[in-house]
Amino acid sequence: MCSITALLGLDQSTETHRDAVIHASSKQHHRGPDWSGVVQTPTAVLSHERLAIVDVASGSQPLRDPIHGNLLAVNGEIYNHRALKRTRLREASFATESDCEVILPLY
Repeated sequence: MCSITALLGLDQSTETHRDAVIHASSKQHHRGPDWSGVVQTPTAVLSHERLAIVDVASGSQPLRDPIHGNLLAVNGEIYNHRALKRTRLREASFATESDCEVILPLY
């Protein structure tokens, strides 16, 4: 089970916001002991505590869509991610083997 912590819709995110999200996220580290990741944008801070199931080596989150800039943190597993890559996402490029990375080009 993973953990997601976020501050969204900020007028301007600051290091204070980032520190607050990291502190809150650390309280849930036991839910995702394999990876801790944080992303800060001008209006949001997003953190993810990961329990690695698929792509243990490089499937860290939050993920960022390189084309549109969308951020993604997921607590779940996409069971048909390989089939989606073969059928609906042949044109997409992926940075990892993470099952959750297929969500970004489908959005």
